[in-house]
Amino acid sequence: MSDILVLDKEATLAALDPRQLMTAVAEALVAVARGHASAPPRTAAFAPGGLLGAMPGYVPGLGLAAKLVSVFHDPDRPGRSSHRGIVALFDPEDGRPLAVLDAEPITAWRTAASATHSALALAGPGPVVVVGTGVQARAQVSLLAVLQPDVPVTVVGRDPAAARAVAALHPAGRAGDGIEDAVREAATVYCCTGATEPVLRREWLAPAAHVSSVGGSHGHELDAETVREAELFAEWPGAAGTAPPSGAHELQGLPDDCGVTLLGSVLAGEAPGRSSPGSLTVFKSTGHAALDVAAAYVVHRSVSGGALR
Repeated sequence: MSDILVLDKEATLAALDPRQLMTAVAEALVAVARGHASAPPRTAAFAPGGLLGAMPGYVPGLGLAAKLVSVFHDPDRPGRSSHRGIVALFDPEDGRPLAVLDAEPITAWRTAASATHSALALAGPGPVVVVGTGVQARAQVSLLAVLQPDVPVTVVGRDPAAARAVAALHPAGRAGDGIEDAVREAATVYCCTGATEPVLRREWLAPAAHVSSVGGSHGHELDAETVREAELFAEWPGAAGTAPPSGAHELQGLPDDCGVTLLGSVLAGEAPGRSSPGSLTVFKSTGHAALDVAAAYVVHRSVSGGALR
């Protein structure tokens, strides 16, 4: 057991190279869409303050891993939640445990990577807005700072000081005065909140906006009208086909004619993106174990200097 790599939050984050992560997450999304990944729906045990989820997954070429993650309300910050836990990486050939990694940066950054892939594939040019000021918003803005440092980003949230701090992570970042005003002209909106009720409404959005909604573990982050009018995209079929916590609150009970396209199919060129330049598009992320595998692969490869494949 002494050969197992153990990394704390800072060391895990330091090994998450953003560009390598984008490549690995794209590979994982395509594998999910093609049915090549093995990952059962997330299960969870519920406690008074939150839940403990279990997410095992295997992605050919990337590896075998399992995440235990707790999602709890933060009593000191109403409307926000924490995502804490561990990711265990195993050798996919003989099952040896290889590494134990901090789950918080892995969860935040792999989620930001999938959200960014959705925007790159589906959004038109124009202003970018990030809604939220917590861990996920910081990861999203930090990733955009690496990939799109010249694209202006507006950060909005309930705490103006926190919004300014998150915006400062991007060289072209600024804090906005309010969600409604900020998103009216936005081409891309990243929703990164711990909302239990909608923080975004259809009437606020430009007709052809793209929304990457990655929050809402405890409830709806988007209103029903936004979901009803949008072309919908997700990481895996169970985002709409299974109940929370594995599925998305917003995608439950969709009409039979309201299809959800897998983002990996778009990235692979096997499904179209938005049907027209004037379409509203929504990527609804629930998180997926294959993305944890991708991030763990990047961390292990960075630290060990080797590869699992």
